[in-house]
Amino acid sequence: MSDITTPKLVRVQTWRRALEGTPWRRFVILAGFALAWELYARWLDNALLLPTLGATLSALWSAVLSGELPNRAATSLRVLVTGYALGVAIAAVLTTLAALSRWGNEALGLLTSMFNPLPAIALLPIALLWFGVGTPSLIFVIVHSVLWPVALACYGGFLAVPPTLRMAGRNLGLSGGRFVAEILVPAAFPQILSGLRIGWAFAWRTLIAAELVFGVSARSGGIGWFIYTSRAQLETASVFAGLLTVILIGLLVEGVIFRSLTRITVQRWGQVQT
Repeated sequence: MSDITTPKLVRVQTWRRALEGTPWRRFVILAGFALAWELYARWLDNALLLPTLGATLSALWSAVLSGELPNRAATSLRVLVTGYALGVAIAAVLTTLAALSRWGNEALGLLTSMFNPLPAIALLPIALLWFGVGTPSLIFVIVHSVLWPVALACYGGFLAVPPTLRMAGRNLGLSGGRFVAEILVPAAFPQILSGLRIGWAFAWRTLIAAELVFGVSARSGGIGWFIYTSRAQLETASVFAGLLTVILIGLLVEGVIFRSLTRITVQRWGQVQT
């Protein structure tokens, strides 16, 4: 009897684990949101205000097949990666100096107090004056949006490193850049990773907002420019298709890049609970 019931019990437990897993819960939430969107749009019956999910997906598919949306997305991602990398690099330099000297510490504290509350989009007029309408202006505001949250997260992680670990590094003869790279960075990596995620989110929405304001040009603009031109032409379904593209790229980066990085680093090192 036990030999017969055991396989059934295993199958039931397998299905239960699958239904209770994160992917299944997320699928149910997304399906519920999609159903609510479709039903409300049909009830509203005004495609200019809110197109149905089906119409949005059709516009998205048409923009993908025409090649316009992939080209716009590639343009935005190229600018985003450039600005994000520069912002992270500058944040790494500032936090390293802050960890190694009091002057660096005071400089980082003063600069973050001055510039972190300043919205990146507020710097657009300055960027236009300095760099003109083009990619350098977008990179400038992206660097600003990334730099300060990443620097604060990194330095906060450095401050949380236990004194005993610091002493162990000093006893091993580590100092300067080696002390930061081999002691502080691994110990503070959960906070650093959190800062990188926040910086990515800030950079992504800053880029889209900047492109919505002035884009680059009608030929080389990114997703924000696609959304702007679609709104000007009263193609609301295409506007929502552009917004859906922004969301999908954000989910892809979070679900693939950052989750993979978390799994192979801090989870493997036992620094966070799974």
